[in-house]
Amino acid sequence: MINHLLVLPRLKIQNANAISSPMTWGFPAMSAFIGTMQALERNLPDDIKLVFNEIGVVCHRIDPQVTRGGFTRAFHLTRNPVDKSGGTAAIVEEGRAHLEVSLLVGIESAGGDDLKSVERRQAIADQLYQQVQEMRIAGGSVMPSRPGERRHRPALVSFDANEEERAKQWRRLKRRLLPGFALVLREDRLVEHTATLKAEGENATTMDAWLDLSRLNHECRVETQRDEKSGQEKEVVHWNIRRPYPGWLVPIPVGYGALSELYSPGEVANARDPDTPFRFVESLYSIGEWVSPHRVRDPEALLWFVENDLDRGIYRLNNTYTDTLNND
Repeated sequence: MINHLLVLPRLKIQNANAISSPMTWGFPAMSAFIGTMQALERNLPDDIKLVFNEIGVVCHRIDPQVTRGGFTRAFHLTRNPVDKSGGTAAIVEEGRAHLEVSLLVGIESAGGDDLKSVERRQAIADQLYQQVQEMRIAGGSVMPSRPGERRHRPALVSFDANEEERAKQWRRLKRRLLPGFALVLREDRLVEHTATLKAEGENATTMDAWLDLSRLNHECRVETQRDEKSGQEKEVVHWNIRRPYPGWLVPIPVGYGALSELYSPGEVANARDPDTPFRFVESLYSIGEWVSPHRVRDPEALLWFVENDLDRGIYRLNNTYTDTLNND
């Protein structure tokens, strides 16, 4: 159970990376925000002794930088400088989006830092809010808040041990996060839909279920109706959108799986860091859901954390939203 929650509200990010994986685009991958959390923790001032364990993101606005006309959309790309011969250099496609998000960071005290004082908690929240505005999030630039703007203040909430008082604190905090939507993990939907497709055809795979949940499926239904004037029967075509489950489901990357053994530092040529062990990996995918914070009863249901399985070569993120549903 989470005891302390750092709230960094309404961060405006320009030109964040909108290509979240080789197969998905739109909102940045949650691994980008995990990286933000780790960078913020590494750069903590010496007088702040905290450990950052998990992070959640509430999106208030997203503006992907794409063409608007027509069915097919394309990213707005920058013009690269010319090469040595004066010709146009090769373009590496980069998708960008402008975001407004609130970050929720689950923390705990380390080294005896006192979080019982209201003044101390607010001072820490203000200092970290200023620090995060000097960073890059998901490759994008955080725009500083306007001077004197106090409408959305950062906060470090210390939850009460009493369940009733804790629920009141969370209800007050949820109102500050509206309007907005938080991304949670719905791997249970993927497992359930895979079983449904396999019952219909034994050759169905998890990839089929993932693709089926990732798109809008239009189905044609033909009905025979009798014309009231002529009395003759005629066929009427109805088009419906088939949705296996309610909710705003989206395909998301959740980490990486190993494709090779773990090589010693410097063994692989041209590795980015010659002092760190190297391994070839591929993206891992699952299904997520955008939910409104006011529907969430426990703040921990919105938070993502690292859950690696080094023996199997799995480097992934996890979220416990479905566990709170089971508890209900």
